[in-house]
Amino acid sequence: MRRVLLDITPLRQSRPYRHLYLGMVTSGIGAQLATTAIALQIYALTGSSFAVGLVGLYALVPIVVLGLYGGAVLDTHDRRTVALVGGIVLWVTGGLNVAQAALGNTEVGVLYALVALHSAGFAIMSPARSSIYPRLLPLEQLPAANALSVASMNIAMTVGPLLAGVIVQFSGYTTAYILDVLLFTVAMWGLSALPPIRPETKATRRAPGLSSVVDGLRFLGTRPNVRMTFLADFCAMILAQPRALFPAIAVVALAGGEATVGVLSAALAVGAVVAMMFSGPLGAVIHQGRAVVWAVVAWGVCIVLVGLAVLGSGRVFGPGAALVLACLGLAAAGAADSVSAVFRNTILQAATPDHLRGRLQGIFIVVVAGGPRLGELVSGTIASAWTEWGALLLGGLACVVAMLSLARVQRGFLTYDARDPQP
Repeated sequence: MRRVLLDITPLRQSRPYRHLYLGMVTSGIGAQLATTAIALQIYALTGSSFAVGLVGLYALVPIVVLGLYGGAVLDTHDRRTVALVGGIVLWVTGGLNVAQAALGNTEVGVLYALVALHSAGFAIMSPARSSIYPRLLPLEQLPAANALSVASMNIAMTVGPLLAGVIVQFSGYTTAYILDVLLFTVAMWGLSALPPIRPETKATRRAPGLSSVVDGLRFLGTRPNVRMTFLADFCAMILAQPRALFPAIAVVALAGGEATVGVLSAALAVGAVVAMMFSGPLGAVIHQGRAVVWAVVAWGVCIVLVGLAVLGSGRVFGPGAALVLACLGLAAAGAADSVSAVFRNTILQAATPDHLRGRLQGIFIVVVAGGPRLGELVSGTIASAWTEWGALLLGGLACVVAMLSLARVQRGFLTYDARDPQP
């Protein structure tokens, strides 16, 4: 009988994976809580969607630089140790967030600097953690592990923003940032409980440098299936990223406040969590590239529907109905994105040899984390020049057109066979 519900086999069979996963769940909630609190604090100080969108620019540079170099380090050093170093940076950043809020900071530049520091730690820790999975689990369990990871991430994106909206509204920014630090402590424990994860062969243990980074980029440039996983994510996250618009949409279009921002953010994640709870059949999908294409197209269509809901608020229906419709569209978008994420991760992990896995995960984090940050800047800029609903409509349509165009050019991605993973 085909499995329907989320496959938890990796959690049952691997104790190290359980430790890593528990830390990922708790730290993810804290990170989303802090991210939402920072967006709210910046919007409270500036009243500008563009200022919120600038968060993406300040986060992008550390992610690009350290994501690329950090990936090369992962292929020559103990991946557990590298992840712990990144974790320490994130832990310190959380403490500084607490300090600036407690001292009543009113300078938006301080928040931008802390965003950059957080991104530096994230760019080190996240690819390290992702590159550890294939060393803890057999190949056939990677789709299940990636579904668990996506479920974890989106549970965090559900709980974190909701907590942030409520805590900021009723208790203030300092309390929100303190909770982030406490939750991240569990992640540090999970990493410290792992065994050493050293390079598999001594031949790969040369000092990381520019040539190592170039080797990873060269591999990506000549492997069309792996490359398409990155381009597909760019289509969705750069062209149709709605998060920077949530503060303005909540206040201006939906007549809400901080809690409404949390609801909008959580709606994306709720859809993803529901999709992952019924993700059992994903393990049987053979043409995973085709699934990625249609999932990204579905994301773009859903973002267009959200834009129509925001446009109709106060014109066709009231703010309450608009909020419900927007949340339904965001939930459907989250479901589509979660399916895309499972297969993009699986293709990358399965089709990349271990001695290049760290570098490719480093590039992957540049795309996956940097893409949304750049997308926030794009959507914030369009919203400032036009409107929030206009940015949603234009971005969603651009995403659909770009993804279908790429699939037309790279037809081999549509026939990618999970039984014989070719990069």
